[in-house]
Amino acid sequence: MQTALILIGLSVLMHVSWNIMARHVDKKADYLWWGLLVHFILLGPVAVYGLWCDTHWNSTLIIAMMVTLVANSGYFISLRKAYHFAPIAVVYPLARSSPLLIAIWSILLFGEQIGLLAWLAISITVVGLAWLAYTARSGDTRHALPWAISATLFTSIYSLSDKVAVDYLPTFPALIGFVSVGYFGAFVALSIHNIHHIGRVVPLSRPDIKYLIPGGLFIGTAYALVIQAMQYLPAAYVVTFTNAGIVLANILGIVLLKETLHWQQRLLASVVISLGLVILSLGSV
Repeated sequence: MQTALILIGLSVLMHVSWNIMARHVDKKADYLWWGLLVHFILLGPVAVYGLWCDTHWNSTLIIAMMVTLVANSGYFISLRKAYHFAPIAVVYPLARSSPLLIAIWSILLFGEQIGLLAWLAISITVVGLAWLAYTARSGDTRHALPWAISATLFTSIYSLSDKVAVDYLPTFPALIGFVSVGYFGAFVALSIHNIHHIGRVVPLSRPDIKYLIPGGLFIGTAYALVIQAMQYLPAAYVVTFTNAGIVLANILGIVLLKETLHWQQRLLASVVISLGLVILSLGSV
């Protein structure tokens, strides 16, 4: 449990840093596309080494890897579509409500046991996430909602395939390799999307290098840490705990970035999410 929480904590810090940097980048620069590209450039050698030398290859791993690849692609495309209609403050909390689906799939597909206290905790965090999204209530939420739900569904799918795969990925380079395969599918999907919408693969502009390097380092490493934590806890628990990042990003936005719109409701929603996380930690001991 302690090891899992340390891994999740490191992942949360990286993820929050990456998301805060994304707020300073022009949408035309497509920070996500560039972040994936820099991930391949900086961590590609580690990924190749991990896949070649450390991975325990078998048919189960290959199937899980392909499922993650497709689901990652669907997730990123769904997020991009949702962000076209509504801001990240509305879309992302809704997209992170996947633990409920993950818990259901885990029971139906793998016979995993989810305790009543864990169900309560996960449900409370989802209520807090929905409340947080509601406080933003800007943009075309009606058209963004189906895409946010789609992102939630794809998250639940790749989280389960990640849980299956982790048993065959004994080292961190192997995990980076697994993540990179999934991200490659997402990168190709985003590139095709760019061709259809702007007529070229490369976005219209590039983020500043001070945002690119950390983004490229964090985007895949944070994900690999989450998968590693699944060695110690059920996938639904791990993904729920990662929502601590949303709480941290929200508080930093209020305190440091002076994002004061509806700050009282946002703070209360963060308290609700945190309550769910505390209950889950008690139920996981």
